[in-house]
Order: sequence, then C-alpha cells, then structure tokens
Amino acid sequence: MNLLQKNYCFAGEQRTYEMSSVYLQGIAKFSVYIPPQAEKEKCPAIFFLAGLTSNEETFAIKAHAQNMASQLGLILVMPDTSPRGESVADDEAWDIGQGAGFYINTQQMPWKTHFQMESYIVEELYAQLIKNFPIDARRIGIMGHSMGGHGALTLAWKYPNLFRSVSAFAPICAASECPWGEKVFSAYLGEDKDIWKNHDAVALVEKQGALFSDVLIDQGLADQFYSQLQPEKLKAVCEKKGQPLTLRFHDHYDHGYYFVQSFIDDHLKFHFNHLNA
Repeated sequence: MNLLQKNYCFAGEQRTYEMSSVYLQGIAKFSVYIPPQAEKEKCPAIFFLAGLTSNEETFAIKAHAQNMASQLGLILVMPDTSPRGESVADDEAWDIGQGAGFYINTQQMPWKTHFQMESYIVEELYAQLIKNFPIDARRIGIMGHSMGGHGALTLAWKYPNLFRSVSAFAPICAASECPWGEKVFSAYLGEDKDIWKNHDAVALVEKQGALFSDVLIDQGLADQFYSQLQPEKLKAVCEKKGQPLTLRFHDHYDHGYYFVQSFIDDHLKFHFNHLNA
C-alpha cells in the first residue's frame, strides 16, 4: 500500500491509499478515516460502498461522517466503486463500466479481466485492512448508498462471518428486477437470471433467511430513482423470513448526498451499537 494523502480531521486522520490488486489487475484506491481512539486501541470499522459514478473520495468529502466517527471511535473504509485505468473496459453509459462495478465478480468479457469487485473487497482489501490498521476484526460492519447499498446488503448476506452489522441509504434492493440491474447483469453475468439472483438482496434474504438482529435503511420519498430501488420488495421478504428491518421513509429527500448527510449520524450510531452489543 502507498499513502497518497492524509489530512487531520476531527482529531483523527482522513487518508487516501493505493494498492496493487490481484483481483482488479491494477492499482486500486481507497480512503480510510482513522479516529483518535485508534492511537491507543483497536477500533470497530465500517465499510462504506458508494454508488454509481462515485469513487473512493465521494463519501469522505460529501457525507460529513468524520465528526460522529471521531466521537464514537469508528474506522471508516471507503473503497472505489470499480477498477480504473486505460486498460480497463469501459462504456459510454454512466451506469455500466468504470464507476459502476456493482460489487460483484463479473463473468463475461470484456469485463471479466478486471471487474472482480466482490473478491477484491471481501478477500484482498479486507485482509490488508486487518493487517495494516488497528481494526478489531470481530467488529466490522458494512453500509452503502444506491448501488453501494445493493453491495452492502448482498455482501452482508453472502459473508455474515465478515460483517456483523449492515445498513443502507436508498439501496437497489432487487437488482435482478430493475432496469439498472438488468442492463448490468446481462453484460457482466450473461443471460442466466438464476445467476443474477446470487447478487440480488431480495433473493438472498429469501434464500438465506434472517441473519442480523436488525437492518437500517433510509429512503427518500422524493428520490428520482425510486422506481429502480424497490424497498417494498425488501420489506416484504424480511417480514416473510422474520428478518428485523428498520425501513424509514422521508418526505422531500432525494437521492443525493444531502440526504446521506441528514441521516449519516443515525447510521454510525446504529453500527456502533450493534458492533458493541
């Protein structure tokens, strides 16, 4: 790992790193917020997965999460949303290719060579963080926004041994049944829709059942992408499977980071309480 930048922030440090990734076949960037408590002890950590067109700096700059993370003693981990570089496949559309990794391992060319985001996060990046930062490996949570909310929910259900808490802002809940997911999964995974369900939060809850003591999701009712997100489907399957879900709807809020800013403290407190239970 190489440290690219660090800035003093709420008595801690906001840092940006790059690392050589085997799974992404290139250089990958990620950001980490280190709270002041980490100078003396190992701290719980939360992965934040950002949404379409975002990168490793988006949440760090726009969410204003560092103040509460500093108070609670939480390490924040912010990976990029996809592999990057001139040799990496891309598309003119904003919702596929670079900036749109969807946190899955792709199976189709030209994406397969680099777009192995699932393994990068849960194997490669996860291991490097445990090795190089004062993280308590028993207390790690995951959250995300939009495409990243999809990633947080799906990775939490696939790897409950790695993540003890999960939350999301405006997540894509049923990715195999919305235009974004249908477009991306066709390109990344092929036409077998049974394979798509392995990367669909609703389908995973249906298959795996209840895994967490609670899940927190915030959704704005003025969200311009609401039809793509389908939170009602997640609510229904959680009720069916007995999975506790705190799904909060908010008048007037759209899909952007002003919405995330408004409720980020609630999410950090949620993770803190569950990681310390």
